[in-house]
Formats: sequence, structure tokens, C-alpha cells
Amino acid sequence: MKKIATAACLLLVLTAGCSRQHYEERGKADAPVSGRQGENSAAEVYDFPDRFGNLATKCVGKGKRAYVTTRSVQGDDKEVWIIPANAVIVDDAECSR
Repeated sequence: MKKIATAACLLLVLTAGCSRQHYEERGKADAPVSGRQGENSAAEVYDFPDRFGNLATKCVGKGKRAYVTTRSVQGDDKEVWIIPANAVIVDDAECSR
């Protein structure tokens, strides 16, 4: 019984940081979608080296393409700069939906 209680406590500690609230408080969770009617197709993701934000792109409507960077943290141990995510929507004839 003691082993089960210990295992349960350990599992709780390990998963405590994985809650939705944990990510929402830090601005890392997905934004809520009204009525859950969002379009969930995958984006093309381009990974950049460490300390640079990555880039994702996908069609977001008829004739429109979005480019989004991830939030990036840059700096050293003494000073940290947080660069916010950026989004740009441009015309793209290949986006036919």
C-alpha cells in the first residue's frame, strides 16, 4: 500500500506542470476558438537553430497565407529578451480554399 501511495504522489508531481492552466498562465497554450469551429490542418514548420524563433506557414482562407513565428527568448544568463510571436497574412494564389 505504501508503494502505491508513493507511486501516486510521484506521478502527481511529475504531471503537475503539464496542465492546461500551466501553459495558459505562461501564454503558451492555444487561443480559445469560439464553438471549436477552427480549421486544424497542419502547417509547414521551418526550424531555425537554437535561440531563434521557428516559422510556420499555411493557407488560412481563399487566396490568403499566414506566416507565424514562434516566441523566442534570447540573451545570456544575466539578461533575457523575449521576442513576441509575429504573424503576417499575405495574398497567395495557391491557397484555393
